[in-house]
Amino acid sequence: MPENNVYDAIVIGSGISGGWAAKELTEKGMKTLMLERGRPIEHKSGYVNAMKDVWDFPHRDNATQQMKADYPVLKRDYPLNESTFGMWANEKENPYTEVKRFDWYRGYHLGGRSLMWGRQSYRWSKLDFEGNAKEGIAVDWPIRYEDLAPWYSYVEKFAGIQGSKEGLDILPDGEFLPAMEMNAVEKHVAPKLKEHYKGKRHMFIGRSANITEPKPEQDRVNCQYRDRCWRGCPFGAYFSTQSATLPVARKTGNLTLETNKIVTRILYNKDTKKATGVEVVDAETSKTYTYNAKIIFVCASTFNSTWILMNSATDVWPDGLGSSSGELGHNVMDHHLKSGAEGVIEGFDDKYEYGRRPTGIYIPRFQNVYDDKRDYLRGFGYQGGAYRGRGLEIAEFTLGADLKDALSEPGPWKMGIMGFGEILPYHENRIFLDKTKKDKWGLPVLAFDVEMKENEAKMRKDIPAEAQAMLEAMGAKNIRTYDYGYAFGMGIHEMGTARMGRDPKTSVLNGNNQVWDALNVFVTDGACMTSASCVNPSLTYMALTARAVDFAVKEVKKGNL
Repeated sequence: MPENNVYDAIVIGSGISGGWAAKELTEKGMKTLMLERGRPIEHKSGYVNAMKDVWDFPHRDNATQQMKADYPVLKRDYPLNESTFGMWANEKENPYTEVKRFDWYRGYHLGGRSLMWGRQSYRWSKLDFEGNAKEGIAVDWPIRYEDLAPWYSYVEKFAGIQGSKEGLDILPDGEFLPAMEMNAVEKHVAPKLKEHYKGKRHMFIGRSANITEPKPEQDRVNCQYRDRCWRGCPFGAYFSTQSATLPVARKTGNLTLETNKIVTRILYNKDTKKATGVEVVDAETSKTYTYNAKIIFVCASTFNSTWILMNSATDVWPDGLGSSSGELGHNVMDHHLKSGAEGVIEGFDDKYEYGRRPTGIYIPRFQNVYDDKRDYLRGFGYQGGAYRGRGLEIAEFTLGADLKDALSEPGPWKMGIMGFGEILPYHENRIFLDKTKKDKWGLPVLAFDVEMKENEAKMRKDIPAEAQAMLEAMGAKNIRTYDYGYAFGMGIHEMGTARMGRDPKTSVLNGNNQVWDALNVFVTDGACMTSASCVNPSLTYMALTARAVDFAVKEVKKGNL
């Protein structure tokens, strides 16, 4: 540990963004401290459930009544189960306030949700970066696709993204490893969809951070088609902090890693108008420590990053560091989902699925693109796929020998697609500190006052209707549409609350992810997002982080930071 706890750089958080920040900083020669609020999980040995089968779990990977009682938020949706139990934040120790319902699914451990993410990896398009300015929504992005394109390429090559090149403006191609295959039914219906819509709609394999070729230089083996990714992959077949960025950072000799360290505030010098370091509380002993550095990267995940800013420099700004614009904590976004359709595809009774492919198909956004105009702004893409279940279509097969026989036979092929829709950045959708409620360590908690608006409601009506029309074009029968209802947060793609912009009067960060109020503080996780697009955002966090580190180190060497 450096003398007097002084480093060149501090990285707060160890998830996707934090891992990238640590890798890039240490490779550029910066003595870097990474602070993680949760427990350590070592690559391979720490994935305690990775090799288990469903029958190895006492309750067959279902949530117990005690788990439901202890995790009242997590039980609202699929994440609560035995195979990932212990990977989600303890809700009793880390409460929050819901002015309006918000499903906040957090991972407080080394690697964060990089161990549990869905791995879908898509570039944003030019349209995504230009939309706010063209439509008069929120504020303009301070960067464009061209600014981020080389950084997309940079992170894709390292992380390993499998996918197919499609030549689409709405979903730019990247640096891909060989694509995983669509199954027989998907290959059959994809050209039907394209033909029916005269080349304006497309279906192809979902691009994901699962490597299809080994990366021996990273000690990563190609995907084994186990589809148990969110338990942790001992093969390193998908990108995570543990499998990819952290080993590189450690090998430089420039990394110091501290787990169980909760950053409570950024220390700010009002004379120099710069941050000097951070204050932390030890999660196990409750002791307080101070660490100092030239630059600080805040990558604690969207809402925790903003929470840290809100707790910092309150003697200068009552609402926290970065609040001078009045936008800190505002413009909460996510992706709404859980609506779509499915239908039966006939004629493939002699075919079956191969392995457990860890991705599905993707149908890119086609709404409000070119000559397609809707009564709402932005749009949605679809994820899903074709699958063949077991022969349980007959209600009478419920007991005994008939049930066993049915389970041994494959059922009909089905094709299902679910929409992922963009949520606009509304100023009134906000988080703020609830100082009347404390967590285990006596720290104020976040309160959520967030809701969907009319634009998203209109979009949700369109998603199942368009899904049905496309399935009909594919030749599906017995089509069923659905809308299971979405609660804010369910997408686990939280964004906003410390947005980038061109003007310090209307944004928290500038075009290099610097806090306007303290230019040696960078925020590069989901908090920085100015809008949400409708594609999964993690690849964009990676690119933004690598870009910001490159800028920050150059500025340090020039003596500007």
